[in-house]
Amino acid sequence: MLGFLTARQTGLDEPLRLRRAESTRRVLGLKLNPDRDLERIHGNGINTIDIEAIEGRYLLSGGADGVIVIYDLENYSGQQQYTCKAVCTVGRSSRYVHKFSVETVQWYPYDTGMFVSSSFDKTMKVWDTETLKPAEVFEFDGNVYSHHLSPIARKHSLIAVGTKNPKIQLCDMKSGSRIHVLQGHRAEVLSVQWSPRYEHILATASADSKVKVWDVRRASGSLFTLDQHNGDKSKASSEAVNTAHNGRVNGLSFTGDGLFLLTTGTDDRMRLWNSATGENTLVNYGKVCNESRKRLQFTVSHGCSPEFVFVPCGSSVAVYALHTGELVTMLRGHYNNVDCCEFHPDYQELYSGGKDCNILAWVPVLRAPDLEEETTCTIKSAAGQTAVNPAFQDAWSSDED
Repeated sequence: MLGFLTARQTGLDEPLRLRRAESTRRVLGLKLNPDRDLERIHGNGINTIDIEAIEGRYLLSGGADGVIVIYDLENYSGQQQYTCKAVCTVGRSSRYVHKFSVETVQWYPYDTGMFVSSSFDKTMKVWDTETLKPAEVFEFDGNVYSHHLSPIARKHSLIAVGTKNPKIQLCDMKSGSRIHVLQGHRAEVLSVQWSPRYEHILATASADSKVKVWDVRRASGSLFTLDQHNGDKSKASSEAVNTAHNGRVNGLSFTGDGLFLLTTGTDDRMRLWNSATGENTLVNYGKVCNESRKRLQFTVSHGCSPEFVFVPCGSSVAVYALHTGELVTMLRGHYNNVDCCEFHPDYQELYSGGKDCNILAWVPVLRAPDLEEETTCTIKSAAGQTAVNPAFQDAWSSDED
């Protein structure tokens, strides 16, 4: 670390390199925080969580009981040990609460005054955070598995929605109507994700084993369908042509720069794709346990070098190196299956929710103090805060004038 600091001070390295090195060190030191709890509100498993990008302060959670909770992650108590309190809750007593399991929650990317939730009650609701009342309700023919708002869009306000119907719905928040349908899948759409690089690019994953990438401005169909064999028909059986996985594809996540796309499937595999060409990079992550019949929410780090992937795996969270496939560590702390996790890029923290009704905070291990720091602390504690390090004491001038 001293080498990075020196190189930065002398202008040999750009400041970003030091930041990436420290972010990477912090992620590699993640452990369960024994001093931070999140108030337990949900009576059933937690399916989905999201941290807003404006302040990085509020966490949104949705549960299998239909309840939605907003937590304040900041610690204003002055104590090392504290509990993150629920700021507000859409509970079972609310007339607006979802009737069945909430599958996806997401903050509006530009303002914490609004968030969106979707549920197995066949509805998607756009909420006013202040009043906790729906400003808009979209109704569908089947269960809603996933929805997503673009994190960068300026020219549109579309919400992509994946339901039991193979057709992907595009809902416009401005008009409050469904304006477009994307056709191409043959089974329910389990996950949808907008690109963080291009605002019109959308990826969709389905139970038909396929992942499609769309430009929503085009009416002629998808740009391409991901093929795990990269077009080598000799390796693929006739029914496996143009499939991303050999089972249901239930997880999607772009990397922070949008250059790569990660997918997970019930074939216990995770794959990394070039998002521009659709090429399978053939990174081998080994067996990635995945028994979920619906959307699996996993996440990718941001600002590290290399980047890491956090994937729910049974009652643990598996941490993989993005481009090598190496299993770095397993984060164990839940008492039941983990269903969702979310990375906090400002503090390099990880939050995970599971069927045990708990949201756990994983934080970087504090750096051990250097020998010089320990010596200084010892001197200060022995002689008071005003003590001077002996190296800087005046030992040559006379006390006499």
